[in-house]
Amino acid sequence: MKRTITLFALTFIAGSLCAQNIDLPAPSKSGGMPLMEALAKRSTARAFDSKALSRQQLSSLLWASFGISRPDGKRTAPSAKNFQETDIYVLLKEGAYVYDAKSNKLNLVAAEDVRSLGGTQAFVKDAPVTLVFVADLTRMWTGSIDDKKNFANIDVGYISQNAYLFCASEGLVTGARASVDRSSLAAKLKLRPDQLIILAQSVGYPKP
Repeated sequence: MKRTITLFALTFIAGSLCAQNIDLPAPSKSGGMPLMEALAKRSTARAFDSKALSRQQLSSLLWASFGISRPDGKRTAPSAKNFQETDIYVLLKEGAYVYDAKSNKLNLVAAEDVRSLGGTQAFVKDAPVTLVFVADLTRMWTGSIDDKKNFANIDVGYISQNAYLFCASEGLVTGARASVDRSSLAAKLKLRPDQLIILAQSVGYPKP
């Protein structure tokens, strides 16, 4: 019995040590496919290889999607009244994280694999990365609730398209969806009631 408890404790500690904040390398802001070619190749995938993305790819993907692109703190995607209400949560095999654009790092939210909650289709568990776009309505200081939700939906559309174009340029595949297990995923991500899951988007390599 004592041996069983000790093994369980060691396994738990090892898992906790593996899941931690991730400092990302600087994103690559040069090169890539010409815009018109990326637009022509942009498509939605529903099958993903399980091969993991490198930290460099992940950093560049997140920066392209909604990173800080100017000294004044403005981003690679527009937002209504510059609310910047969207957070990108990143679901990986080793855990769930939230992207900190200012520090270029991933802050751990849940030390478990919750990728299967990022959609209702079977393929979501295979994608190495799922981005979850979450709108924090408390950052939107004016407008009705309906207005805020409308702005949030539009803003996430810009961010999602950035991710699509990055993937087209980098030879990756991606697919956005609104069908998400919102209540279960929100609980795992420790979201408040005024943080709304707008969209999820899986990213990975094409399945052979």
